Amino acid sequence: MMTPTLLRTPSFAQDAAAHVIEIGRAAIAERGLFRLGLAGGNTPKAVYDQLAATPDALPWNRVQITFGDERCVPPDHADSNYRMAHQSLLGRIPIPEGNVFRIRGEIDAEQASLECASQLAAVASRFNEPIYAHDLLLLGLGEDGHTASLFPGSPALEESARTVIPARGPKPPPQRVSFTFPLLNAARSVAFLVNDPSKESVIQEVLRGEHPAGRIRPTAGSITWIIGEK
Repeated sequence: MMTPTLLRTPSFAQDAAAHVIEIGRAAIAERGLFRLGLAGGNTPKAVYDQLAATPDALPWNRVQITFGDERCVPPDHADSNYRMAHQSLLGRIPIPEGNVFRIRGEIDAEQASLECASQLAAVASRFNEPIYAHDLLLLGLGEDGHTASLFPGSPALEESARTVIPARGPKPPPQRVSFTFPLLNAARSVAFLVNDPSKESVIQEVLRGEHPAGRIRPTAGSITWIIGEK
């Protein structure tokens, strides 16, 4: 893994969106498809709004969307990561419905995990990959150092074979579905999105390899931290 790049910027949403567009265009030029993993939570929403404001920046029919984790709620629920992404981005751009691999939070978590893993495995097989490789994976960072739904002390941290599994979080709704380290670390590039000055100490700890987020180490990819500053 290469040394992480830290981009500290007062133009968080604009610079994060530009990063997505740059990597997306390069992926499409090289492989004909841009595989983008979206993060949930509040921080990415401004980035998604910015991408939706320039819908012609990418050929969305060549973009494939996944979600690093999902809460086990229906897709129209206020806590749904899909709902947030659809309202801020997916419902505002010309992306084919079949290009969005939604984790079905409204069904049993184990079934939803297996369904998502099967979708990703089918694409990986088409590209002759041993595991699905995101061109860009967007991740958030919690105050406790979690990312996706990989929380401190969770049994999900020890998963070494499966790519998508049920997981539980400390805040409601507790039942989640999450990508695992084998899948996250197969990404060609990862971007942590952090727009909260209070998380500076956690960022430094993660950069030292602490917390679940400190175990994001792409085996053949890069990490960029996009950090909002006033």
